[in-house]
Amino acid sequence: MRLPAITFSFAALACAASWAVADPLPAPIRIGATNPAASPVIPGFWDPRRRPERPDLARLTAIRFMTEVDYPPFNFAGPDGNPAGFNVDLARLVCEELKVACTVQMRRFDTLFDALDGNRGDAAIASIAVTEQTRRRADFSDPYYRPSARFVVRNDTPIEAVTPEAIEGKKVAVVAGSAHEQYLRTLFTEAEVRGYPDSEAAREALRRGEVDLLFGDGFALSFWLNGASSGGCCAFAGGPFIESRYFGEGIGIAVKRGNDTLRQAINWALFRIWETGRFTELWLRYFPISPF
Repeated sequence: MRLPAITFSFAALACAASWAVADPLPAPIRIGATNPAASPVIPGFWDPRRRPERPDLARLTAIRFMTEVDYPPFNFAGPDGNPAGFNVDLARLVCEELKVACTVQMRRFDTLFDALDGNRGDAAIASIAVTEQTRRRADFSDPYYRPSARFVVRNDTPIEAVTPEAIEGKKVAVVAGSAHEQYLRTLFTEAEVRGYPDSEAAREALRRGEVDLLFGDGFALSFWLNGASSGGCCAFAGGPFIESRYFGEGIGIAVKRGNDTLRQAINWALFRIWETGRFTELWLRYFPISPF
């Protein structure tokens, strides 16, 4: 499962006590102190107070990473046919940090877990969501990114803070039947929620001015805002929403169940990559308009 599967229950919805339901993350980093409000936000997925112990790497000499064939910009075939993308570059940084040899092979997404079970690879880094279902197939590293939900507004009608009071009575586009629609209808009860058949239709409704705001996946929206199809019409408003009951626990690197040595080594490497600033450099390269 590439993206988190969202399962709702009436009990889960009833316990949303306030609109600002969010899982805590370490404070984000802002690049460019001269104008913090306009500078890119680099999310922090690691808590500096929970520094992992350096594992014993004596028996770890190489990691055979596997990734998916076509899920840009996270993983895709480069011009030379070799694996490329955010996931691939992060895998190589992990190997550099651990000072081990590294290979990256591309496979169909639906074959990754079977390949781990059959020892045809050591780790899968393919934007795999950590869920109850995927935990039955593999063990996972700490999350190296998380899904985020964001509001977008037109540039000619900016909204600084997005709260239930601020958007009361305003028209909000969302993909019908999505976790984003459920979140809005549960916590932004006074907004006029308008469901659309897909994300393209919802984005077009905002671009044409048929609605006041759009609410959806932060990563997809960041690519749209940074691309030609948006026509420079719009911008993010407010901050990210990352409540795991709606938008998922996070994205981790999968290893064969029981392979704690490799899982702990990857966790230590990911922390070091973030701590030394290389994760920030990688993030800015792929997400000039941050989903967070």
